[in-house]
Amino acid sequence: MKLSIIVPVYNMAADGKLEYCLNSLVRQTLREPYEIIAVDDASTDNSLDILREYEAKYGKRDGGTSDEAGAQMVFRVLHNERNRRQGGAKNAGLKVAEGEWIGFIDSDDWVTPEYYEKLLRRAEETGADMVGCDYNLVHAHTMEVGEVVANNDASQTGELDLEKHKKLLMRPGSMVIKIYRHDVIQAHHLSFPEGIFYEDNCAGPLWSLYFKRFERVEEPLYYYYQHDISTVHRITEERCRDRMKAAELLYGECKIRGFLETYREEIEYRFTELYYVNTLFSYMSGVKHPKLSFVKELRRGVKVKFPDFRLNTYFRQYTGDEEQELIGMQAGSDGKFYWYYRMKLLVRRLRSR
Repeated sequence: MKLSIIVPVYNMAADGKLEYCLNSLVRQTLREPYEIIAVDDASTDNSLDILREYEAKYGKRDGGTSDEAGAQMVFRVLHNERNRRQGGAKNAGLKVAEGEWIGFIDSDDWVTPEYYEKLLRRAEETGADMVGCDYNLVHAHTMEVGEVVANNDASQTGELDLEKHKKLLMRPGSMVIKIYRHDVIQAHHLSFPEGIFYEDNCAGPLWSLYFKRFERVEEPLYYYYQHDISTVHRITEERCRDRMKAAELLYGECKIRGFLETYREEIEYRFTELYYVNTLFSYMSGVKHPKLSFVKELRRGVKVKFPDFRLNTYFRQYTGDEEQELIGMQAGSDGKFYWYYRMKLLVRRLRSR
């Protein structure tokens, strides 16, 4: 089996989202055998019924289904009895995957027919063990190119030496817009955090440290569907705590696996960014009634791991001047920051009316 495509699915039956994703996968132009592993994560709608229909059509083990290019494709369905979030669904797929390569896709997104063929060809041409591309932001089910976003850049590609690994640790890019050599995943026991959102915020940086050559296809082959129920569009305290947990897990894994000394400044910044900076400002601006106690918890938490994070080179380079000023304000007084920022947002909203 050349490729395993793992699709975590949770309540995606409405508006044809799931079918549009799956149709893009069963119509790939690959010439070598591949499998689609759809993992229903205890959906409460009829997502599992839709997956069973695809399994009935494409899931036969005595040869599977062949497309026009002659590739053998098999559709497999797994079902989690309890919801394990996307990380748990991806781990379930990884346990049974048989492909030489592993790809992931969100079940409300889709890809071009040539997506996996082009990524695998790039791998064969270069000897890469990780390959990615750019993606489109779109607001409707379409194969027309939308807003193109670069996922990684040329400075991160090629043979991955220390400096390039640092760049990937800092900005790994999305995991769904890549394929990975399965044997690397297996050799280093790589997996995803379970039971939280933002699992890729932990897995993406960590995984990148184990691959030896990263290449890109300079085309936007992946379609990232923008809609109101996307995880990134909803800010709650629960989601903020999940991002904090992802940062804690990333720090813990890096420490256990011996990366903390080699990549200390990069890990310090990644932890600070995930646990504190991004969470602080998204919480304050996105939650209707933010709690001062939670704001205090964020500051205390980052100071436990990295008390001098404001001196970090990356923090000073990549954190905006206004954000640095506000973080400095909070360092002096949680209450002063909290009320100042709330008034600032109120004034901004009034002016925008």
